[in-house]
Amino acid sequence: MVRLFPCINILRHPAVAARKKPKKRKTPARRPARRKLLDHTPIIVFLLIVCGTVTLCIGTGLAWFLSLDIPDIRSVNDYRPLVATMVLDKRGQTIDAIFEQYRIVIDFHEMPALLPQAFVAAEDSRYWEHGGLDLWSIGRAAINNMRSGRRSQGGSTITQQVTRSLLLSREKSYFRKLTEAILAYRLDRMLSKQEILSIYLNEIYLGSGAYGVEAAARTYFNKPARKLNLAEIAILAGLPQSPSRYSPLNHFKRAKARQRYVLNRMAEDKIISSAAARRAYGQTLTLGHPVRDRAMNGYFSQYVRSRLEPRYGRKALLRDGLRVFTTLDLNLQKTAAKAVREGTQAVRARHKTKTSPQGALVALDTASGRILAMVGGTDYTVSQYNRAVRAKRQPGSVFKPLIYATAFERNISPATVIDDKPFSIRNKNGSVWSPKNYSNTYYGPTTLTDGLIYSRNIVAIKLLQKTGVKPVLQLAKKAGITAPLKPELPLALGASPVSVLEMTAAYTMFANQGLYRPPVCITRVQDKNGRITLWQQPKPRRVITAKTADAITSILGEVINRGTGRKARGIPGAAGKTGTSDSNMDGWFIGYTPEITAGVWLGYDRDRSLGKGETGGRAAAPVWRAFMQATIK
Repeated sequence: MVRLFPCINILRHPAVAARKKPKKRKTPARRPARRKLLDHTPIIVFLLIVCGTVTLCIGTGLAWFLSLDIPDIRSVNDYRPLVATMVLDKRGQTIDAIFEQYRIVIDFHEMPALLPQAFVAAEDSRYWEHGGLDLWSIGRAAINNMRSGRRSQGGSTITQQVTRSLLLSREKSYFRKLTEAILAYRLDRMLSKQEILSIYLNEIYLGSGAYGVEAAARTYFNKPARKLNLAEIAILAGLPQSPSRYSPLNHFKRAKARQRYVLNRMAEDKIISSAAARRAYGQTLTLGHPVRDRAMNGYFSQYVRSRLEPRYGRKALLRDGLRVFTTLDLNLQKTAAKAVREGTQAVRARHKTKTSPQGALVALDTASGRILAMVGGTDYTVSQYNRAVRAKRQPGSVFKPLIYATAFERNISPATVIDDKPFSIRNKNGSVWSPKNYSNTYYGPTTLTDGLIYSRNIVAIKLLQKTGVKPVLQLAKKAGITAPLKPELPLALGASPVSVLEMTAAYTMFANQGLYRPPVCITRVQDKNGRITLWQQPKPRRVITAKTADAITSILGEVINRGTGRKARGIPGAAGKTGTSDSNMDGWFIGYTPEITAGVWLGYDRDRSLGKGETGGRAAAPVWRAFMQATIK
């Protein structure tokens, strides 16, 4: 037994048993440590959960804070709103604005003293006392909202309204209100009360597309904010609650009721006397007409923008508050718009049509080429298509002076005789062209002078044959006509379409002793920091000799005195030419004095006749005369 299983004896040997005792002591020693660790596991898990939750909350809060996209406003100088580009006439009067938001930022000290006080009285009477939040107003609003079952009141302070405009969406929710309150408190610690109020008065939306008090003053009263009286100030201060509901342009009675509320609040706060409040309430308000002004000046403003955008970019025009000084004469612009409107209505009345034709007028300073007036249609608010610039129409006989000038430059005398009689031309395709005079009458031997005075088509075509088409095209290009002109004989009859602006500008070479200046609409641009950049003024270039210019002017003077332009008579020293396209589709008159060159076009946008007998002399010349009479005054 021992011999077969010696290991059994060994295990039972006392020495071996003694060596095994330490192992038996280790096992009981580990069991208490593990039990202790297991006893603290819930605490460790709890701490990990707490730490994770705190980390998650901090991360979520940080992400939420960053998602607000808060601008870094630490002083009023950090306020960077969207500011409109102002377009001014040659005397500095505002004619239009280019904007994403119509806002004109002004300094707090440029505002009349009662203006900030009126807004504080109407919107936040405890503004100067609270720290950005008015807890009493918030509590009152909350109770009223719970009673009504809807969020009808906000209790927002002016500081909260600033944070709402600058930082947050317009969503109405309690979470948004909480966010607004936190940010308002933060803003109140960063800026002074006056700085916050200044931002508020420049930022707030006041209806009719106007942001801030300066834009609103110009929109509603056609004047800068510094010139507002108490009655007008109270109207503006009543708008923030609901700009569309209390608009004086659309809801005058509601605006007056709101004005009374503001005046009463100002009197209660001892800002004004009760007598002053009553006088202001009884004062007659003279409202502006932003839509009417836009209808009149919109075409020119659109053209100015087309010149600015390639240089400054669209974003700068909409947001950076440029001041663009232009060449426009606002008084002449008003006269031009009225003349075109009345001229188109006269055509409509003569033919008793349902719709009036359209019209365009461009007036240039003869010596400099500066645009003094530009009307591209009867109403910009109805149609923004600028017919003075973008439309290409057949000029008819107003193109003929370019052919005559080319001939005179080639030493062909105005006394040269051309036989005015029927003739035909066989085209390359085998067809036959048989031109004729407008009157269907032929006058036999005719001098070039009489041919231009009475606008004889046969004489012009035969003269073009003498000079050749190419020299005429070259002269037209030098005179600023960029439209593609067809190199064929119907060019003599104005068959190739051109724009009113380019055709009118070409006539300045006749009025300016043979010198041509490209039309220009801008003189200088001022940025938001006050830096002024002068706009490059084009240099004159000689297109024809002074002798040729004088000869053309002499003949065109007779066009008005005894020719086709007799309805333009009455303007001292004037010269001009009529133009009529086939079937009376287009009526033109371009004329000038030594000071002003102006062109008029009347017609329908689509192919349609102005009516029987509606030539350039009958339809367009009276419009030109009505406009030019104002330039004399």
